[in-house]
Amino acid sequence: MSTNPLEALLLVGAAASRFPPNSRYHGIATATLTLPDGRQVAYLRRRFVPQPETLALLYTVRVAEGDRLDNMAATHLGDPELFWRIGDANAAVRPDELTEEVGRELRITLPEGIPGIENG
Repeated sequence: MSTNPLEALLLVGAAASRFPPNSRYHGIATATLTLPDGRQVAYLRRRFVPQPETLALLYTVRVAEGDRLDNMAATHLGDPELFWRIGDANAAVRPDELTEEVGRELRITLPEGIPGIENG
């Protein structure tokens, strides 16, 4: 076990989830269903997509010609695999639609559950 408190905390969190921290399913619990024949099947519980207005806005960006969500996530969130957070922040049913219209304004937000600073 690590003596670094931050590293130890991250290791505990990683052990509690079957998915890496950048996955939309990180922290989502699993459950087990017992079938009529007695077999047990593990499954992932449902992920509830947050309402965009509950996510703290960092800033907005405009879609440029040739933009892709993975590249935008790499630029604005530091990880291309966080593209799903841009989708959540903009209520996208089909995330690829977000970059189809050049000039569209997209919200870049903090992760769910992290409050922002209110302008006052």
